Amino acid sequence: MSGGVKQVVIFGGAGFIGSNVADHYLREGQPVRVFDNVSCPGVERNLRWLRERHGSLLSVEVADTRDLLAVRRAVRDAREVFHFAAQVAVTHSLRSPLHDFEVNARGTLHILEALRALETPAPLVFTSTHQVYGGLPGLELEVQGQRYAPCDAATRDHGISEKRPLDFESPHGCSKGAADQYVLDYARSYGLPTVVFRMGCIYGPRQLGAEDQGWVAHFLLRVLDGEPLTLYGDGLQVRDLLYVEDLVRALRLAQQAMPRIQGRAFNIGGGPARTVSPRELLALIERRTGRAPRLHFADWRTGDPRYYVSDNRAFMRATGWMPRVGVEEGVARLRRWLEELRGERTRPSVEREESLEVIASQP
Repeated sequence: MSGGVKQVVIFGGAGFIGSNVADHYLREGQPVRVFDNVSCPGVERNLRWLRERHGSLLSVEVADTRDLLAVRRAVRDAREVFHFAAQVAVTHSLRSPLHDFEVNARGTLHILEALRALETPAPLVFTSTHQVYGGLPGLELEVQGQRYAPCDAATRDHGISEKRPLDFESPHGCSKGAADQYVLDYARSYGLPTVVFRMGCIYGPRQLGAEDQGWVAHFLLRVLDGEPLTLYGDGLQVRDLLYVEDLVRALRLAQQAMPRIQGRAFNIGGGPARTVSPRELLALIERRTGRAPRLHFADWRTGDPRYYVSDNRAFMRATGWMPRVGVEEGVARLRRWLEELRGERTRPSVEREESLEVIASQP
């Protein structure tokens, strides 16, 4: 039975993006339910942070999207739904494709089915990935300084649009691509209010970067800790960077505009004005910190395009959204947060089990 207080439900709400979205709603006094299996290192810290800031306005369910009954419980009183829960690393998907499929494809289907069973389904925004376009075969590039650039002027000026054919590459691309298409089809076949974001590289506070995910934070952490860094490929590949604060605004605008945009997929990122290559980012970090890591080079990774920049124009036309935070400002903000985090790590830690006992609440 429904009838409880309406909540914003965030699957994967303990992670980097999810905790930022949760904080945004909670600061407005809106109740939020975080649904997360807390499998990623460091997410307990995000939950403690949310609980300390917002108290009982936050509810937490430690559960997995592969548990259909738990998902159904989570959405029964949902007002808005965000789906960030995922297996995010291409490297892991290559090692364990079945697990990758179960989490990304089956978990998404469970959320869709749970919403479909409701008399009035809450609107859903799902974060897909630019990797649904694969390695962008046929895109001609040239080297310009410390980066690749498209030979085609329109791509150079605007980036990759939603008109680009899908080309799933790697098990991760397949699982996220399947989920992407299911979310769109449930709008078409069942009338569910859904929108897909195919995202570029997102960065900002609460991101604990690793080698295969969250590369901007990973680079900063390696430099700050004086550790060596591995570049895959030649370090000239280009990505657009979107600061998490700008992404949160886009996600909320998507919910507000849902009646006009449901059933659509949008490429979301920093766009052509906010691009960087690994070599350029390291140069920026060195200018700001006076430090440069020892570099090692390794082979190109599967599904890693030499150039991907989001063409944001479709979403901008639909909602009026525009990114605001530039790369230099965003990297400086992330660096300050990471330095604060490194200071916290020197204090006595709370055991994971005790932490979860404090922050988790059962539905």
